[in-house]
Amino acid sequence: MPLTLDAGQKLVVATHNPGKARELAEILENRFVLVTAGELGLPEPEETEGTFTGNALLKARAAAQASGLVALADDSGLSVAALDGAPGIYSARWAGPGKDFAVAMKKVEERLEEAGGADVSAWFTCALAVAWPDGPAVVVEGRVDGALTFPPRGDRGFGYDPIFLPEGLAQTFGEMAPLQKDGMSHRARAFARLQAALW
Repeated sequence: MPLTLDAGQKLVVATHNPGKARELAEILENRFVLVTAGELGLPEPEETEGTFTGNALLKARAAAQASGLVALADDSGLSVAALDGAPGIYSARWAGPGKDFAVAMKKVEERLEEAGGADVSAWFTCALAVAWPDGPAVVVEGRVDGALTFPPRGDRGFGYDPIFLPEGLAQTFGEMAPLQKDGMSHRARAFARLQAALW
């Protein structure tokens, strides 16, 4: 039997990050009834995998098993060429226990300066996983390339958005209207792949 998602189906979004939950809801265009892991009081599993796809799958499976619902999980992050791909899967951890991304962005800037600061190329990766409570799962990945800019610009979006300039554009993700970002982001590209696979 092929794995599919039906319009109006209830999904648990495996996140405790309100910004991420909002962006996922916008990209899904209200196609599904969404409840977050945070709203259900589900614990956040420890991200022990070494890749975005591995961590997305781990989070989706944990949420599906704990809730009995089909679960959607995202694992995403910023990778900087001059830092050998860091922070990468540790993007959220660079923001510390308080999830303070001003601190994380400052850390990226400082590490870049230590590395010489000439190469500011970077990319965002998003892995999306959908897991069913009885075991099956689908995982896809999307990526958007660009460059870093300092100081941070814009108060839209979340995470590292204010320091990321997508390739060929003059606005950071933090300055873009949500609709514009949602049309071209790493998350949108991953969703296009998920959509092709599941509905």
